[in-house]
Amino acid sequence: MSPTVLPISRRPSGVTGRHVLVAVVLFFSTVFVVNGLMLYMALSTHSGLVAQEPYRKGLHYNERIAADERQRELGWKETIGLAASGTIDVVLVDATGKPVTGLALTSVVGRPSEGRHDRQVQLNEREPGRYVGEAGVLDAGAWLLAVEARPQLAPTADAALREPIYRAKRRLWLKP
Repeated sequence: MSPTVLPISRRPSGVTGRHVLVAVVLFFSTVFVVNGLMLYMALSTHSGLVAQEPYRKGLHYNERIAADERQRELGWKETIGLAASGTIDVVLVDATGKPVTGLALTSVVGRPSEGRHDRQVQLNEREPGRYVGEAGVLDAGAWLLAVEARPQLAPTADAALREPIYRAKRRLWLKP
């Protein structure tokens, strides 16, 4: 009796269905992971909010343009300083170079990228045309300083009279 020879089964060579399945699963897994990472980064870095109440601000856009025109007509010039100690120094002069006195100045100092570090500061007139306030110690880097000047009025004055007559905004750098 001769031994029975069984045929040996061989695996097919080349690309098989299993190879294609693994490649497709790896491809879509990579796409999902990258999309998930990008979605996480997009949602955690910036809210997308550019302005509080943009619709209401849009309704008053023409009023803001008129206020800017009135400010240009005043011809005032400002010199704004910000120190690492938090001292805000604003000097206002009119078109002839005379100091502008008797105003109530307020300012907001904060980082340009977010409102988390914003500090509101009341500036007091130290000498004619020079207004100074303290915001507290500030870290090095970029800061945004917005200043509004209003006439000094009684608290019962009409709201229209309490609108800023002069605005200035500067991006300032504090070095370490």
